[in-house]
Amino acid sequence: MSTTIGITMGDPCGVGPEITVRALAEMNEQDRSATRIYGNLATLEAARTALGLDLDLRPYVVDLPIEGAPLAWGQLSAVAGDAAFRFIEKAVRDSESGTIGCIVTAPINKEALNMAGHHYDGHTGMLRSLTGSTAAYMLLASERLKVIHVSTHVSLQEAIRRATTERVLATIRAGDAHLKRVGYARPRIAVAGINPHCGENGLFGTEDDDQIAPAVAAARAEGIDVQGPISADTVFHRAYTGAFDLVVAQYHDQGHIPIKLVAFDTAVNVSVDLPIDRTSVDHGTAFDIAGKGIANHGNMNSAIAYARKLVAGGKKG
Repeated sequence: MSTTIGITMGDPCGVGPEITVRALAEMNEQDRSATRIYGNLATLEAARTALGLDLDLRPYVVDLPIEGAPLAWGQLSAVAGDAAFRFIEKAVRDSESGTIGCIVTAPINKEALNMAGHHYDGHTGMLRSLTGSTAAYMLLASERLKVIHVSTHVSLQEAIRRATTERVLATIRAGDAHLKRVGYARPRIAVAGINPHCGENGLFGTEDDDQIAPAVAAARAEGIDVQGPISADTVFHRAYTGAFDLVVAQYHDQGHIPIKLVAFDTAVNVSVDLPIDRTSVDHGTAFDIAGKGIANHGNMNSAIAYARKLVAGGKKG
């Protein structure tokens, strides 16, 4: 497995090029030599100018063309959406071939992506499609709280439908395997309930008893250290204070809200159960500040550090 990471620069009109260039500039020479940027050289050089840096980017860039580059900062553009897709597609193919060991993604704009005819709900759906994978889970990782989601970009009604015993069990397994891979000998996992107070013995719904509890029992029978369902209004606090290494959240906001509260600038988005490795910043394109040289690259540094941990850990599976 290659120990080189590939950073996709994201939407060319957003802050992705800036945070990518700044992160590259701060690396030591060894890490920089094990980094490739999938993007557009003219755009990255415009970002370098905005940042006031003088680093020669050419040795590190897999340069893909964009008509009219560099595009105007902060503009919603189908051209930019198509370019963002092509950067990711090339990085995926290089990851599949073993040229790079992990992809780190800078932010894309879903509206620009769809304007360009690439109809995905975000990075994870796109990566699942590009790799032909049947499942992928979003894991948000911070120092004191880690969350994996049973479902993400669907309506709340659909999320409840998707919280089947089979899917919850698969999410528990995926989270357990991932944490073992990054160094947890026996991950302590909690599964959040889907209803208030886990349904209060059927008063507020029966999904926790009928769908989630059997998944937890099945995972425990497989030897996984998992508890639940636990009421969502307490489980994240318990995990944050050290009782659990990972929480299985049933839907997007249930998992995102606590992570955004405690680790807004540092949480890393990790795609779990894909045939390739991918980490990402957990923020958007920030068109309002793009090109001004003021975007915070701390989240990009965290995503890169997690990617280095994955490639150092060796082959998947």
